[in-house]
Amino acid sequence: MTIRHAASRSLPKGLVLAFGLTLVLGLAGCMTPTPYAPRLEGQATGYTDRALAQNRYRITFTGNTATPRETVETYLLLRAAEVARAGGATHFMFDTRNTRANTTVQTVPYGPPDPYWWGRPRYGYWGGWGGWGFPYEPMHDVVVRTNYEAYAEIVLLTADQAAKEPRALAAADVISRLGPDAVPPGPNRP
Repeated sequence: MTIRHAASRSLPKGLVLAFGLTLVLGLAGCMTPTPYAPRLEGQATGYTDRALAQNRYRITFTGNTATPRETVETYLLLRAAEVARAGGATHFMFDTRNTRANTTVQTVPYGPPDPYWWGRPRYGYWGGWGGWGFPYEPMHDVVVRTNYEAYAEIVLLTADQAAKEPRALAAADVISRLGPDAVPPGPNRP
């Protein structure tokens, strides 16, 4: 008689797959909102800005699925004020501005396969019960993910131009009011 160590047995593939899926979904639940930072090469979140003319810029901010719409729009406004100040303008105004919701729907199977499909002939889509692959089956979770992308074109204004434009925003005011909220917490900050 040979005695095998418990670790020498291999786990069933279904168990390994279920554990892996649970781990991935569990880690996805720990996602934090997108920090206020530039979008780097290969990343899908953060802000971008591009000069379209001497006094016109296109600004975007894309958040992940844990970033609320209000935060995405606030970060867009803050970035617009920073671009205006860096461009030497005291004020700016939005020419166009919009926020788009990107929604994906995914069905994630869990649990053992439908027992009605084992050991009997399949009757096609309309025969038998279960195992049809519809997202409302009890052995599937429907996962809906939404992230927001805000984009705008801004026009930089001088103080004289801003006095004549009721939609003008003071860049310094926007930065002083929104800037502290956008700074991610660090080791010395709460």
